[in-house]
Order: sequence, then C-alpha cells, then structure tokens
Amino acid sequence: MSKKILVVYYSHSGNTRKLANILAGKCGGGLVEVVPEKAYPTEYRAVVDLAQKELKNGYHPAIKAQVNGIADYDTILVGTPNWCSTIVPPLQTFLESNDFTGKIILPFCTHGGGGAGYIEQTVKRLCPAAKVEHIFASYGSSFTKADVDKWLQQNGFQVK
Repeated sequence: MSKKILVVYYSHSGNTRKLANILAGKCGGGLVEVVPEKAYPTEYRAVVDLAQKELKNGYHPAIKAQVNGIADYDTILVGTPNWCSTIVPPLQTFLESNDFTGKIILPFCTHGGGGAGYIEQTVKRLCPAAKVEHIFASYGSSFTKADVDKWLQQNGFQVK
C-alpha cells in the first residue's frame, strides 16, 4: 500500500527543522514549513514571554501559506518545538485550518528538557477525526538515526 506523506513543521531555533528534513527524507514525504506572518523574536526571553502570552490567551497567529491538497495525503507528520509543554501557536493555526478526517497524524517535537509535554494530547484535541499516533520527542537535536528509524518503523514505515 502506497501512502502519500507530508511532513509539516514549525522551527524557531532550527532543531525541529533538522528533524523534519531527516523524517521527510526517510519516509519520502513532502515537506512544508509553517511560518507565521509576523516572525517571533529571536531573543530567548522575548520569545518565551510572547509564547506564554499567546498560549494563555488561546491566540493562533495568521500563517503565510496553507497546504494545498491536504485531502490527498494519508499521513501527516507534524513537528513542533515544545513551548510551555504544548504545540506552538502557528501549528495550532495550521491544524485548526484543515480537515484531518481519516488521516494518520504522527506528532514529533524537539525540546530543551520538557519532553513531549502535552503536545500529543493537544494534537488529538485539535484533530479529533484523525488517528494520532504516539509522539517522538528529542532533546534538542540529540536524536539518533536509530531512534528515528525505530519510531518510523513502529508506525509502519519502511525507512530509507
């Protein structure tokens, strides 16, 4: 059975981007970076303060581009940094803006010590008609090829 796969991610520091690129290469999926219309600050304290405010207020920022033809994909890998134990606001915008009925979603995250937090639960809440699989979490970019391959194989992928 041939699956059409898409890897969608947001990355602030580059760790999630690195993991998303590796995953797309291994599973043969398309790759889309979700970019907010207004960029987040680069200074650590400023981005943390803004993220906390947005998450507390349920703010979901406008994003620059949407994925055309989301209905054509069977499996979507969704990557995010762990911000305040959850998925970043731009990805919340993306997930709320699309219909994932019948899709398989595999969340993945990078973090600075907070692990997966509530990311998997948040994805399930935002995509109730999808089958959301167990999250892959990596401390920064410390993931190994073996870790990535194992997670993909557990989710039915033949890794490249």
